[in-house]
Amino acid sequence: MKRSPLLIIFITVFIDLLGFGIVMPLLPRYGEHFGMGKVSLGLLMASFSAMQFVFSPLWGRVSDRIGRRPVLLLGLAGSALFYGLFGFATSLGNEGVWLGLSAVPWLFITRIGAGIAGATISTAQAYIADSTTAEGRGKGMALIGAAFGIGFTFGPLVGALCVSSDLNGPPSALAGYVASGMSACAFLFALARLPESLTPGVTSTVRRQMNFGAIARAFSRAGIGLLLATIFLTTFAFAQFEVTLSLFTKHLGLADKYMFFVYAYVGFILALSQGFLVRRLAPKLGEFKMSLIGTILMTIGLVLIAVVSKEKSLGMLYSILPICVVGYSALTPSLQALLSLRCGADEQGEMLGVGQSMSALARILGPVVGVTLFKLGQEQPELGVALPYWMGAGLMLVGVGMVVALRFEQAKTTVKP
Repeated sequence: MKRSPLLIIFITVFIDLLGFGIVMPLLPRYGEHFGMGKVSLGLLMASFSAMQFVFSPLWGRVSDRIGRRPVLLLGLAGSALFYGLFGFATSLGNEGVWLGLSAVPWLFITRIGAGIAGATISTAQAYIADSTTAEGRGKGMALIGAAFGIGFTFGPLVGALCVSSDLNGPPSALAGYVASGMSACAFLFALARLPESLTPGVTSTVRRQMNFGAIARAFSRAGIGLLLATIFLTTFAFAQFEVTLSLFTKHLGLADKYMFFVYAYVGFILALSQGFLVRRLAPKLGEFKMSLIGTILMTIGLVLIAVVSKEKSLGMLYSILPICVVGYSALTPSLQALLSLRCGADEQGEMLGVGQSMSALARILGPVVGVTLFKLGQEQPELGVALPYWMGAGLMLVGVGMVVALRFEQAKTTVKP
């Protein structure tokens, strides 16, 4: 394993995700502040992932042709631009207008732009694939999760310094500007230190135009279609929890500042599990067992959150969150590694991009469904806010069966000479 390039890509992704960790937890609450209903709020949360669905295979395909470095640099520059614009949009307030648009349309524009820029995460995964052996692929993919975890630990802590401790305080423009500065620092670091990882001679020469064509090709491949479906379903189940966590903490009475501490806790657990636990267990247990463990833990965690949601206990939430987070840590890099190992060297970017598109599609639908169910539970107290967690647990249980099916499918495809 090439340690120096991996360390550099880890630092690059980490710095960029500091900005993501500042902005993402604020979105549901800022949407509510600007008077957005459950459908429009769900669409705002989904817009980032919608762009990732479209652009992840595109960026991956481009990186297969021209290299990983220029694509990653472009994504970092875009993140800096649109996080800065997010800060400006929140400063407009409920009555402000800029270039004929109020704050809400600008929020959509900033999330769409950030989604296009953030779609280069598949290129970062391809960078990992370029720099690791087959045996170390799962361990290498966990670096992305570890970078996300650490970024999501310190990003919210930085964000807590930028927002009010008042439960109904106004949005903070400073949060967006600080996030923009973080991505700008990542861009400068990558510009100075990040080498190209794509080996000369393995660049793709196939001209492929349509994202949907890439998805169709991937699903037609033996051993890949079911894997992509598993990525979609499990991500969709988890996305309903992920997107409603900010609203759930507000349901518990936490102001923006203290909500950030919950996200920092999630990031801390994610960093520990990805950086230490998963990276050590993945080579020993293998991708299949790690995926199975992950889906089982996430099913249990979502059931427990649904059960205790009526208690309005922050202590109970803190005790249950590690179950979901460790499960997610085990599942996601394992499925990504399985996908990478079933692809050729000249198609890593595109196929990993399709995998990211499946995750993004799940995160398009997950926020709309999750927010709608959560708001429905608030409007009808007899239902309660546990609806998205019960649904997520049920879908994750189906995911357990799909992971088991992957093992049988793998056996069938590997028998062939």
